[in-house]
Amino acid sequence: MEMKSKTLLILYATQTGNALDVAERIAREAERRACTVVIRSTDDYDANSLPAEDTVIFVVSTTGQGDTPDSMKVFWRFLLQRNLGSHWLEGIHYAVFGLGDSGYQKYNFVAKKLDKRLSDLGATAVVERGLGDDQHPSGYEAALDPWLSSLWSRLNEIKPHFFPKGPDFLVSNEELIGLPKFQVTYHNVDDIDSRLSTATDFKYLQMQIGRARSMSSGKVPHEKSKPDAFLKMVKNFPLTRASHEKDVRHFEFEFVSQVIKYEIGDVLEVLPSQSPAAVDSFIQRCNLDPESLITVHPREMENHHIDNNVNTLDVPIKLRTFVELTMDVTSASPRRYFFEVMSFFATAEHEKERLQYFASPEGRDDLYQYNQKERRTVLEVLEDFPSVQMPFEWFVQLAPPLKNRAFSISSSPLAHPTQVHLTVDVVSWTTPFKRKRQGLCSTWLASLDPEQSIYIPVWFHKGLLPPPPPSLPLIVIGPGTGCAPFRGFVEERAVQSQSSTIAPTLIFFGCRNENNDFLYRDFWLSHSENDGVLSEAKGGGFYAAFSRDQPQKVYVQHKMQEQSERIWNLLCEGAAIYVAGSSTKMPSDVMVAFEEIISKESGAPRESAVRWLRSLEKAGKYHVEAWS
Repeated sequence: MEMKSKTLLILYATQTGNALDVAERIAREAERRACTVVIRSTDDYDANSLPAEDTVIFVVSTTGQGDTPDSMKVFWRFLLQRNLGSHWLEGIHYAVFGLGDSGYQKYNFVAKKLDKRLSDLGATAVVERGLGDDQHPSGYEAALDPWLSSLWSRLNEIKPHFFPKGPDFLVSNEELIGLPKFQVTYHNVDDIDSRLSTATDFKYLQMQIGRARSMSSGKVPHEKSKPDAFLKMVKNFPLTRASHEKDVRHFEFEFVSQVIKYEIGDVLEVLPSQSPAAVDSFIQRCNLDPESLITVHPREMENHHIDNNVNTLDVPIKLRTFVELTMDVTSASPRRYFFEVMSFFATAEHEKERLQYFASPEGRDDLYQYNQKERRTVLEVLEDFPSVQMPFEWFVQLAPPLKNRAFSISSSPLAHPTQVHLTVDVVSWTTPFKRKRQGLCSTWLASLDPEQSIYIPVWFHKGLLPPPPPSLPLIVIGPGTGCAPFRGFVEERAVQSQSSTIAPTLIFFGCRNENNDFLYRDFWLSHSENDGVLSEAKGGGFYAAFSRDQPQKVYVQHKMQEQSERIWNLLCEGAAIYVAGSSTKMPSDVMVAFEEIISKESGAPRESAVRWLRSLEKAGKYHVEAWS
């Protein structure tokens, strides 16, 4: 117990790796103060041990519409047990830092409910919870810097035993940097694929991707390294006019390996391909041999999350393949710690000083302007600091991981048993310094020629929009590319209507101009006619809002108000509500429109309408899938 009382415990719950980054930064700052620290993922910690701790720092992210990360679900269920009581954590001190996006309705919801639950169980907060916001000009670090300053100050006051060398003691960064967390072993192997010599092409590709990604520093527990399947593009055409400022594409893919069963509302994750020339430039800049055969593993194997689906960690892989499949050196911006470590390897004094400034709290905003706002890549940063020669192990640890990109599936497996369709906005923008930038995955997909046989690795996941039974009436709101999953819903109901009765479906779509970006116009209109599933004869309807086609802007919520009676009637029949699209204002504006419609049509006060909608949410009949 004496040892435990002197150890600061940091528990993190991450979905994409951001919370782990923050937890590791807190751990580094604690170690600089000579504080003994232990860092654990919530799924690697027995929640029953909490009462034996002294002080616990929680770093938790919020996913989707206020959901806990997968790695926190079991931990959170344990904390919700009623038998724990209000004194269970008495005498325990804690602090919570949350990561979220204020563009979503349930901003930092997980951090807020964790903070309340810990307090309800008798624990005492060291400092007020900190809430990092992706929407802030300086990202989550804008809240993290002052929060950490308060945390160390307050801990010094109430828990001086954590800091045996006094409140003013700080180990220099040079002393603390030590070795990178990952070790790269170079091999001399004549045939690296000898164990896979009997594998098919797809099996070989699957194993190669699985090997590389299971060794990646960005590997997230519970995430499958090997792709579920490979797809081949068979159609690629624009849904918007060439003159329009946005380029939205319709892609159709066929399974070329095994066919995976999926449902409407599911999500497809795609592993994007990086520019081969840019990957080669990175390898050349770092003085690496692309043909080297390597394995990568953590220095502390006990903290390593091994993917049970891939038993090939000991099989070497080409260095170039590892970089290409796991390290985003061509599109993502590195984190602040990347600049701090770079400063140790800069031999030019002016470069070292600039890097140290960028890594300091005082340089945070300038770093944000240079790095995140300009979306500078690892390769571009290295080119700006030519004196830096950093060991490859540090790049393995610090380069942004190459992440899968997730898209709502816009097809029905009933209508297309061997295909998957996507509706993709090809992302491009101009930075404050007038640099042209493009989304890695969407631009790559748009560049593919269906005549080519490019095998695309993909993973299938459940989305936030569960497939509705045919007997359930639907009220659907999907402006812009938010209509994608509902195209699949309509396709499915069209097939089902051939053999059974289908409940009514109302769809509200929105875009800027009828002639420029009316996505799937012919599809919606054809299903609205001739007894189609969206026809009035079937109790359905399709309503489009074109926001820029008249002086007064018209959005989906205005079209909803026009159909308030029909919406109310369907709600009274037990309809479910589905909303998909941009996370900025649309989901909350739609919620307000529903409140007004229910209040108006029922004659009940607004507060009753709010409660009614909350009861729909709890009953699993109000679903939102939004993205920033």
